[in-house]
Amino acid sequence: MIPEELKYTEEHEWVLRTGEDTVRVGITDYAQEQLGDVVFVQLPELGEQVGAGQTLGEVESTKSVSDIYAPLAGEVVARNDSLDQQPDLVNTDPYGEGWMVELRLDDPAAVDDLLDAAAYQELAAQE
Repeated sequence: MIPEELKYTEEHEWVLRTGEDTVRVGITDYAQEQLGDVVFVQLPELGEQVGAGQTLGEVESTKSVSDIYAPLAGEVVARNDSLDQQPDLVNTDPYGEGWMVELRLDDPAAVDDLLDAAAYQELAAQE
């Protein structure tokens, strides 16, 4: 399941444009399947500045601990605090209630440089 309206990174994050200069970020269904049962999610604080490719937080599962990477540079303007109590939302609804953060982008046009659904599907199929 790879929603067409989203953009993707090679590190298995998805990006949804939520405004002219804002995006919502989460991990893909493929990523959550690889992780197994998510038991803890660490997210950045509001107002934190992140650079593209920088570590944004961590997802801890029954199998491992994995970094979440910022797909684009910007400021954290929202975080999904529901994940503090219900980290399994990442497993049950990775593209919906399992979202992680929203960013106000330094360069809104950079979204266009991310992978589209077809390119991401090809990447995931090769792994």
